[in-house]
Amino acid sequence: MYGTVAHLHVKPGMEAAFHDWMRSEVGEYAAAPGLIEVHLYRMDSDDHHWIMAVLFTDRAAYIANAQRPEQHTIYLQMRRCLDRDPEWYDGEVAYTTAQQGAR
Repeated sequence: MYGTVAHLHVKPGMEAAFHDWMRSEVGEYAAAPGLIEVHLYRMDSDDHHWIMAVLFTDRAAYIANAQRPEQHTIYLQMRRCLDRDPEWYDGEVAYTTAQQGAR
């Protein structure tokens, strides 16, 4: 499995809009080939700091998704809610307890 973790800093006053957008977008995003799951965390220590974790079956599926033409549009929509560019951390999943991919 392969995926990304992103640190997102939501603009003050945009938290509800960002959350609603993510919920609707993830519904559309669920059709992406190889996508296993998406997790969105809102940090207790800072209401504006969110972390998103996205998991794909493998690196090839992740790269193919990133290269879809509509992916840039999705990014621009998300970016409108953020006060800075996300910090992305991509990599292979070394361990998980998830049933579909336990190692």
